[in-house]
Amino acid sequence: MRRAVRPEVGALVAAAVIFVFFLAVAPAFRSADAFVTVLYQSSTIGIVAVAVGMLMIGGEFDLSAGVIVTSAGLVNSMFCWYFGINLWVGAILSLLFCLAVGFLNGYLVMRTGIPSFLITLGTFFVLQGANLGVTKLVTGSVSSTDVSRIDGFGSLGAIFASSFAIGPVVVWGTVVWWILFVAVATWILRRTRGGNWIYAVGGAADSARAVGVPVVRTKIGLFLAVSFLGWFVGMHNLYRFNTLQAGGGVGNEFLYIIAAVVGGTLLTGGFGNALGVAIGAFIFGMTSLGIVYAGWDPNWFRAFLGVMLLLAVLVNLYVRRLATREARA
Repeated sequence: MRRAVRPEVGALVAAAVIFVFFLAVAPAFRSADAFVTVLYQSSTIGIVAVAVGMLMIGGEFDLSAGVIVTSAGLVNSMFCWYFGINLWVGAILSLLFCLAVGFLNGYLVMRTGIPSFLITLGTFFVLQGANLGVTKLVTGSVSSTDVSRIDGFGSLGAIFASSFAIGPVVVWGTVVWWILFVAVATWILRRTRGGNWIYAVGGAADSARAVGVPVVRTKIGLFLAVSFLGWFVGMHNLYRFNTLQAGGGVGNEFLYIIAAVVGGTLLTGGFGNALGVAIGAFIFGMTSLGIVYAGWDPNWFRAFLGVMLLLAVLVNLYVRRLATREARA
């Protein structure tokens, strides 16, 4: 019974079923190259989803998580191209910018009491408009310039966009980073006082505050974590593709949330874990590419996401009731 109430159990079963299904219907899905591609696709969503999942466990949402990935890369690329300076300087300034956005989101939520859904929705529109407007103002188009010839590109690319071979297949470094971030998040949630604080503020913030939990500091820290991992993926996108489209990232915030919910995170907060979020991201990767490998219309992917979200909510509700019943017993 205890295993049945773990947040990731439903997602693990779903992942196994989907994996077997695409093995059966899509012959191209059975190759090692396909599996590595699925891992890469999962990692680009899963890295940010880890922080989004932790934020949701803490009882908040961040709808700006998708566009801040693009903002991070644009700040780095356009600043260095316009002023002709080393990309390392731009990367640090981009990090500071993203952390400032995360801090502002958290501070406004805690200071005003306005739901994080509305605060970060406003941030989403501000960043989306600024990405398009500033990029067009600086470059004359809606895409950034090629940064591959600017000093620092090689060393930053080695950190954020490296790859390595395992036999005949090439694995992108983001897969390793994703596993590392999931491991760190799991350790924080299960082994540290900060992890206890996250569950406490998500389950009952007032009660947590009454027993001395630093609610404000904890929630602002979670918003900062989302911004940091958004910056990380933004750096990967920039140094893998050299240029960015200013309108990119829109809609990804929902993929992060879906990955978290499918992985067993409750929308009401206080329940979930990083491993479940990782499995949710893996389901996203399998489905988005499995549909292509099967030769189906890719438009069905969005329909699948909707079905998975509805099923995940129902499963999570059932698991939560089992957990509550066991706790009372």
